[in-house]
Amino acid sequence: MILPIILYGNPILRKKCLDIDFSSYQRREKINKLIQDMFETIHKVKGIGLAAPQIGKNIKLFIVETPFLNEENIKNYYKEVFINAKILKIYGKEYKFNEGCLSIPGIMGCIKRKSNVIIEYYNKNWKKQKKALKGLCARVILHEYDHIEGKLFIDYFSSMEKKIIEKKLISLSKKNL
Repeated sequence: MILPIILYGNPILRKKCLDIDFSSYQRREKINKLIQDMFETIHKVKGIGLAAPQIGKNIKLFIVETPFLNEENIKNYYKEVFINAKILKIYGKEYKFNEGCLSIPGIMGCIKRKSNVIIEYYNKNWKKQKKALKGLCARVILHEYDHIEGKLFIDYFSSMEKKIIEKKLISLSKKNL
């Protein structure tokens, strides 16, 4: 099922998300269905990541599915589910990259992020994982992780950049009324 994307201005996008209690089988089944729906949603809208707050759920869940070209222009495919994720370390060289967000359509901006991340999480099989990722994969994970922390990519904009997009943000906010 394709899920509606929550737009900028909805207060859920600014809330810190709660851990998922997946002790019961029924709860796991509900989360598994939600994950399936989230993947269907990003396929439909041609996204590369989606966090639970973007579909109105205040839980620590996000997904990433994206092909990337690496340094040798070889296509790398990366797909993962992140449940109750916790970033352990962000490190490496800081670089700028043009980012956008499904919840803030029509706005893009060059954001500085570090190149590497170590993250601990549960995967789609409810197995605890710890991975080190780099480059664009790390960037997408950091972007989606920000969502479960109540942070948006526009928070990294300078005050002048924020002033430039102010009218667009007000317009998006009005769509939530």
